[in-house]
Amino acid sequence: MKKLLALLALLMLGMANLSAAEKYRVAWSHYTGWEPWGYAEAKGILKKWADKEGIQIELTLVNDYIESINLYTSGQFDACTMTNMDALTIPAVGGIDSTAVIVGDFSNGNDGIVMKKGKSVKDLKGRNIKLVELSVSHYLLSRALDKNGMSERDVKLTNTSDAEIASAFITDPNGAVVTWNPPLQQVRNAKGAVQIFDSSKIPGEIIDLMVVKTSAPDKLKRALVGAWYETMEIMSGRGKKTNEAIEFMAKQAGATTAEFKAQLRTTAMFYQAKKAKDFIAGDKPKQTMEQVRTFSFDKGLYGNNASSKDLVGIEFADGTVIGDKNNIKLRFTNKYTGLAADGKL
Repeated sequence: MKKLLALLALLMLGMANLSAAEKYRVAWSHYTGWEPWGYAEAKGILKKWADKEGIQIELTLVNDYIESINLYTSGQFDACTMTNMDALTIPAVGGIDSTAVIVGDFSNGNDGIVMKKGKSVKDLKGRNIKLVELSVSHYLLSRALDKNGMSERDVKLTNTSDAEIASAFITDPNGAVVTWNPPLQQVRNAKGAVQIFDSSKIPGEIIDLMVVKTSAPDKLKRALVGAWYETMEIMSGRGKKTNEAIEFMAKQAGATTAEFKAQLRTTAMFYQAKKAKDFIAGDKPKQTMEQVRTFSFDKGLYGNNASSKDLVGIEFADGTVIGDKNNIKLRFTNKYTGLAADGKL
């Protein structure tokens, strides 16, 4: 009887410890490069790494991408998937100190401009273009117009949610949109659609991240990085487990397996931590963020009271900073990716 009571006491203690474990909330939205998060949760990989760190992680899918970042910025989430530009213009400009703990990929054709009744960027002149305004789609359009000797004065913009943009394009006989996968694949396959520009023309500029509050503990950051690279190892392998993972992500994204594999081909995934580490340590993030902050300031994304693009400081893996060194709100780090690369997580 004493042994039974002792066993019950141990079980109750274990349950109490589990319920007392620190809980962190992580948001993600549908995008080819972020679909691995849904898989990591469904297959217990995320829980495994959370348990290892003695914490709980609640992963939430938010169907509206910009809304997920707004919720992160307002304090409802501790971490969130987002691009480099949106990390700067929403949480960083909003005063939230954030760290990009995972650089998962950069778009290499996963973002594009598609239109009907036209075959080139120059054919956009005078047209109405649907996009998630002031997002990376807006940035892509700006770069495309600039490369073709045009500006936004030559077009008209309509702000459209990423959840609605595909159907809006398909039903519009004069449609023109800027979007990302999976909606990009849907609009590209519509009758009469022509893709006239994509992110492969500006490689390394649209970077997809997992951003975490800088004040969050290392155990959350380590758990997310550990779960990510375990999932990357499965995705980049061969055999039944890899095939099942790709099929799972395709279904989750609302695509066929063939469609999802096509999307992956236009996503420059950093499947190995070392490759991500090398990218973060290179000059490309600095060059890109200089372009992004210039675009963001010029578009008024720093707010009406911002006097220059130096308002927000951006820190890189080598410790260099562009912008205000006394107001660093966006950080790129190799600390956790480096641990994964060295097998020390």
